[in-house]
Amino acid sequence: MEIKVSDQALQWFKDDVEVSDGDTIKFQAKYGGYSPIHEGFSLAFALNEPMEDTITTTEKDGITFFIDVTDAWYFEGYNLIVEYNEQLDEVAYDYEEIQ
Repeated sequence: MEIKVSDQALQWFKDDVEVSDGDTIKFQAKYGGYSPIHEGFSLAFALNEPMEDTITTTEKDGITFFIDVTDAWYFEGYNLIVEYNEQLDEVAYDYEEIQ
């Protein structure tokens, strides 16, 4: 399982969320909303949460993106693709099935 963050999504996090070198972003499942891989759930992120029991991490420009074991079920069999939606001016999530 991997987290892939586009350059445009990284810039959105820097500009809109004001993350900087050394910050962390945790991706986590939340009840409600829409997801193409789990009905009734969606994806959220939290800033500077403790990095304990991570299942995957990726670092880009000094910012660490991660998922921990609590949410492993949500991502099982998929890579997380984090992109930027210019029309909505926010990040968008896609899921790439692991072959």
